[in-house]
Formats: sequence, structure tokens, C-alpha cells
Amino acid sequence: MATTKSGSIWTPAFALLCLAQLLGYAQHSILTPTFPLYVTQLGGSPFVVGLVLSCFAVTSVIARPIVGHWVDRWNEAGVLISGLLFLGVSILVCLVPLVETTMLANALRGIGWAGLNAGGYALLASSAPEAKRGEAAGYYSGVQGSAAILFPAIALWLIYAPFGGFKVVFVVAVTLAIIGAGVGGVMARYVPSTVHEPKFEVTGPWWRELLSMEDREVLLPSAMLFALNMSLPALTSFIVLYAHDLGIENFGSYFVVSGMTNLLARPVLGRVSDKIGRSHSLTAGFILQIIALSLVTVASNLFAVLISGALYMLGCAIGGATTLALAVERANPQRRGKAMATYSIAYPLSYGIGSLLMGSIVEVGGYIVMFLTAAALAAAGLALALANWSRLK
Repeated sequence: MATTKSGSIWTPAFALLCLAQLLGYAQHSILTPTFPLYVTQLGGSPFVVGLVLSCFAVTSVIARPIVGHWVDRWNEAGVLISGLLFLGVSILVCLVPLVETTMLANALRGIGWAGLNAGGYALLASSAPEAKRGEAAGYYSGVQGSAAILFPAIALWLIYAPFGGFKVVFVVAVTLAIIGAGVGGVMARYVPSTVHEPKFEVTGPWWRELLSMEDREVLLPSAMLFALNMSLPALTSFIVLYAHDLGIENFGSYFVVSGMTNLLARPVLGRVSDKIGRSHSLTAGFILQIIALSLVTVASNLFAVLISGALYMLGCAIGGATTLALAVERANPQRRGKAMATYSIAYPLSYGIGSLLMGSIVEVGGYIVMFLTAAALAAAGLALALANWSRLK
């Protein structure tokens, strides 16, 4: 997929890349409300829920250097397809109803997630027109986020349906990933075949280069993405348990509203970030998150929670599109696989740490304290953005 200086974003390869990402993220979204409910049914506490979710992050982070190296030395599309296949197969472990097997499945799933994202981001970086990087990043991340519109709600419906249950959800999750791998195979036909020769001089042992994550160009956008997503588990995973405690019914609509907000906002806000600048966009994203997380602490009904979720996803939309555009702009073309793998570490790392932190806080102080802590984390991200204002510009 050759780099395009200008022109249309929606080439066949880009459209199929987005579809493959949609299916991979759909699997992730259908499991987002499933794991907390499944683990608690198996007897796990909120802390154990956080531990299970963090297993996904640990392996995803550890695998990134190797996967990024593989992208640079082998094939971007091949890494993406392999990641999707690994995502599908790993969920079969969940069919054994034990907390320990759920941890193992999530750990294996993290490896597949690394392949899906490192390969996908490398393909995006090589194809996005220079003048439309914010818009391309907005569409790409919007497609990823759009999976959260229906699939969490579908998961809740399948869990409680007479013919459903957790095993049905796991089978659907496997199917989504396998279909995504098939779409990736079709996409590969539109991506020019390239032989990946060493593009840069290796000055030390091969293993040191392989494990090195020193891609300074993308460290700042990675830090911004980490700060944006630290609070994410509070309003995607633990919100299900909170709503159950409040007695809120028909909670699947929460995921539909927040997902629709994410989908519609990212392309538009991606274009906005091209016009108003990355620093202003990130500042707005953190402020929206702080407002949303503060509001949910006084929410007592479905409507108030819906408003909180929509505001939060607006913040994630503008912040996520902006950090991705920054990473694409700064990635060294000779080390694009490693650079985008470094950037993509931020999501699972922040989600894993955030999940473990949120679960621990619920155990000690309850859900309100958890949401306030999440708001404080967003405020810390805002301070980081303001401190790096000139570098973000």
C-alpha cells in the first residue's frame, strides 16, 4: 500500500482495512461487558475482574516489540491476519468455566490484539494522504470505535436470552475474528507485495534491536493516548456492574448511544484537529472526559448515565483521532512497524493498569470513589497536554 501524498482516502485497500479492524474490534466490544459478568458469576470479585482484564494488557504490551519487528521485516497484512486468527482461537479457552482459564484466554487474546493493531496502524501510516492524516485517522479510529455501538448490547442480549448464555457469546466472538481474518486476506490482494529488506542499520545485537521500544518520535502521542484511556474501564467495563447495583434496566442502550457518539464524532473531529491543531483538540478531549466522569457520580437513572457516556466518548473521539494523527505524522517511515507498535502499546497498557486500578478502588471505596479517581486521572492528562502545548503544536 504505497504512501499517497494527496487524493481520496477511500481506496479498496483502506476500506477493507477498516472492515477488518471493525470485525476485530467487534470481538473486543462483545467481550467488554461479558467478562465482568462472567467472572462475577464464577465467584470473582471486582478486583478479580480487574485482574482478568489486565491479563489482556500484559501480553499485548510484551508482544508489541516482537510484533512491530515482524511488521518491518515481514508483511503488514500478514501480521494483521495472524493477529485476527489468534484472537479467534484464544477465546475457545473460555469454554472451560473457570476464572483461571478466563485469565489464560485474555492473556492469549492480548497477543492477537498486538498483531491486529501493529499491522493495521502500519498499513494506515503508509496509506494516509499527508494533507488528510487527521481525517484518515478519524475514519480509521471511528470504524474501530463503531464496534462499541451494538456489540456490547448484543452481548447482554445473548447472555440473558433463553437460547443464549456466555458460551454463545464466546462462539460469536470466535466467529467475528475468523471472518475478520478472511477480510484481511482479501485486503492483502490490494496491497502491493514488498520484500522487507533491513531498512535501517542495526548497531547492536539483534535481540537488543528486537526488544527496543526507543521510538522517540511517537513517545509523546503514546503518552497522550495512555492518559486518555486510563479512565476508560470505568465507563466501559465497570459501568455494567454499577448499573446493576443501581437497578437500571435495558442497559444495552448505553453502549448503543456511546458507540454512536464515538462513530459519528471521530471523522468530524479528526477533520477539526487538522484545522484547529493537535494541542487544542487534546485539551478539549480531556475536559470532556472530566465533565463526564464527574457527572456520572450523581447519576441515578439511565438517562443521566447515557449523557455521561456520550460526553466521555466525545472526549475519547477527539483525543483518539488526534493522538493517532500525531503518531502517523511522526513515525519514521524506515521504522514504521516498530513506531506504530510503540504507539499502539498505549491502549492495552492503559486499559490493563486502569482495569486493575479501578477494580481495586471499587473493592476499597466503592464505585463513586472509582469515578472520581478516573476524573482525577483525566485531569492529570489535561495537565500533561498543557505542559507539552508547544510540542503538540
